[in-house]
Amino acid sequence: MNTTLLITMAAGGGGNMSFIIMMVVIFAIMWFFMIRPQQKKQKELQNFRNSIGVGTQVVTAGGIYGTVRQISEEDNTLIVEIARDVKIKVDKNSVFASAPSADKK
Repeated sequence: MNTTLLITMAAGGGGNMSFIIMMVVIFAIMWFFMIRPQQKKQKELQNFRNSIGVGTQVVTAGGIYGTVRQISEEDNTLIVEIARDVKIKVDKNSVFASAPSADKK
């Protein structure tokens, strides 16, 4: 039994420590390139949604562009005008910042 243990230890020779270090490095790389940017993007989106005001240009999750006309904090919804006298009620969490219009150069 001691011989098997000695052979295993000689063959491994501290391989467990290098494996742990490699796993930590891989996790750090994944965190910096995948998790952290996604968290920053979510934070920016939440800040935008909290700063929405009447007249803000938005695009809904369904791809509908419009202008915010009314905000209801009680049920967390917005009234968005998508055409003249055409208004829809959407959830505040389903809107995104609209790209600037091409005709506003």
